[in-house]
Amino acid sequence: MENEFPGTNKELTPLTNSNRIQVMDLLRGFALIGIIMMNIEWFNRPVSALLSFDYSLTGFDWASSWLVKVFVEGKFYKLFSILFGMGFAIMLVRAQEADRKFGAWFTRRMLALFVFGMAHLIFLWGGDIIHDYAVGGLLLLGFVLLLRIKKLARFNTPATFAKVGFSLLLMPLFVSMFAALYFGVTRDNTVITNDWQQEVSINQQLDVLLQQEKDNPKEIWASKDTEIEDESTLIAASAAVIDSDVEALEEKEEAVEVDEDSMTDEELIIYKAQQRFERKQSRAQDEAKETAAFTQTSYIEATKYRAKSAVEALGNTPTFAFFVCLPLFMVGYWLVASGRMKNPQQHQSFFSVMCWGGLSIGLLLSIAGTFISLHPVTKSAIEVRAGGQTIFYYGQFVLCAGYIGLFVKLASKAWFIKGFSWLAPLGKMALTNYIGHSIILTTIFYGYAGGMFGQIARGQQMLIVVAVIFAQVVFCTLWLKFFRFGPLEWLWRSITYLKWQPLRLEKKLDTSIAS
Repeated sequence: MENEFPGTNKELTPLTNSNRIQVMDLLRGFALIGIIMMNIEWFNRPVSALLSFDYSLTGFDWASSWLVKVFVEGKFYKLFSILFGMGFAIMLVRAQEADRKFGAWFTRRMLALFVFGMAHLIFLWGGDIIHDYAVGGLLLLGFVLLLRIKKLARFNTPATFAKVGFSLLLMPLFVSMFAALYFGVTRDNTVITNDWQQEVSINQQLDVLLQQEKDNPKEIWASKDTEIEDESTLIAASAAVIDSDVEALEEKEEAVEVDEDSMTDEELIIYKAQQRFERKQSRAQDEAKETAAFTQTSYIEATKYRAKSAVEALGNTPTFAFFVCLPLFMVGYWLVASGRMKNPQQHQSFFSVMCWGGLSIGLLLSIAGTFISLHPVTKSAIEVRAGGQTIFYYGQFVLCAGYIGLFVKLASKAWFIKGFSWLAPLGKMALTNYIGHSIILTTIFYGYAGGMFGQIARGQQMLIVVAVIFAQVVFCTLWLKFFRFGPLEWLWRSITYLKWQPLRLEKKLDTSIAS
């Protein structure tokens, strides 16, 4: 197997500013803004409730959350994924030009990124994604090496990456489509109506159970003399009670086999409502434990909680890396390897379609999917909920493509470069800024620091985003006047090349972002 380039002593070194595709730095800076707009809520709320919409919001808070869902949710980590694939393609091309082995070098790079991601996941914030990128990057490397087998060499073209990438992205859509077709032809309107009416009754019974729980909460202290010293103690005690209840219910369910077919309609409704109530209790238990961990003043206890959650999160990493990260990396690879990103002026029509088609169709799908998935009817209509979520999910990809097309087109305009050049320093220090978000936001929200967990409204969070981005723009601009790379970028490159990289600028480099 021809898995590496023929080795020579030619040195492969990090990119200088003059070697970069500058629109990628602008896009990275733009993506960082979207990332923090989305992530800030999950420093203020339990990550175990990730992506669940807060229906209790009103006014400006509701508007902020709704707009973030339409324009931001799911779009910007996908944008980062595509940019990752672009970066991979640039590094591979440079390795070819330097006649340098690539496999071991890139493996070190991804292993270092995985370590960074796990450290971030355990010591700072439980919503890390860069460890997933590292696994996806190794999968992409494996695909590149696979295509270097002599029998597969004829498929080693940019088009192959595009075909495989888009196929993997569309696979869930085709599965959903065939499932929907089967559902449609095997269930007539009478069956669907009966199921819907049953769902309505189950939810009504569930509301009764939830109200009973609210009206008669369990005592969580041993005696009347016990004092709850702070909110975190109360939350932890509540979690313990819920935990014991759920365990008891699970033991009861294991002990008794339930034959749903033998139940009357009324018995079945009560039984299913009870099941949903138990699942809600289990979710409430998870959220209460996380809230307790991040509202108390002990960093050690918070870290123990994150470490345990990190181990559990790793179980989802292979699936997420293969079906989401890898295909997006391939699309990014194709955009660079095909010459589109390097010579956008030669592909004007492509980026025009990408821009206007992506923005218009992507916004249409995102808005429609949001309206459908957030409508109260989805509580009882599974088909409507599934349809709304599917529309919204694929709207994320289309709108992401629109953002890329828009930036590529605007990057040829002098007024855009002049007005938005501040995005480039953010993008050049993307890893440092991403980790920086977690340092700043945990300092604001977590109990062992600022202690504002759960206390800052969604609308107010947007003001924090503005302040953080402004501070990072100032910091990055000043830093890059004196240094070649951001702090973490420098460390990452040094590990990758097994050699301390020069950090300080010894002479003025070309830092303009003009095309």
